[in-house]
Amino acid sequence: MKRAVRARVAGAALLVTATTATALVAGSGTSVAAPARAAAAYNQECGTGYAQVNQIPIPGRGTVFLAYNKATGKNCVVTKRNSSAGSRLWVGSWLQRNQELKSKQEQYGFFTSYAGPVYLDAKGKCVDWGGEIDGYVVARYKTNCGTLA
Repeated sequence: MKRAVRARVAGAALLVTATTATALVAGSGTSVAAPARAAAAYNQECGTGYAQVNQIPIPGRGTVFLAYNKATGKNCVVTKRNSSAGSRLWVGSWLQRNQELKSKQEQYGFFTSYAGPVYLDAKGKCVDWGGEIDGYVVARYKTNCGTLA
């Protein structure tokens, strides 16, 4: 989904979309790149023994990380904002064995930095997982099917 945002910058019109971060300075025909936001990084939020195995970006907002612990056979999901500065936003993480609703683990709430970790024993199974930041929802289904088991 593309969302256009309009703002005034030093008398020039600025148009930014979710997939493009370029401004056109009025009258000059020059393209100027908008400052890049630091992307969220996985920093062992799931704990010792968990390694990141997958991720889903939430453009302009953050990233959902899937981690796996070979020793325990558990998966973990964390949804991290790009920046913990500012007000709390609605952030959520969820994880379940593929199409097994009764296995679903989730955490949602107002957070400044991340939601989760949520854990699930899914050794040798495919998982469905995802997250949300301020109404922007992403998910993946039937992934990481025991290749690390």
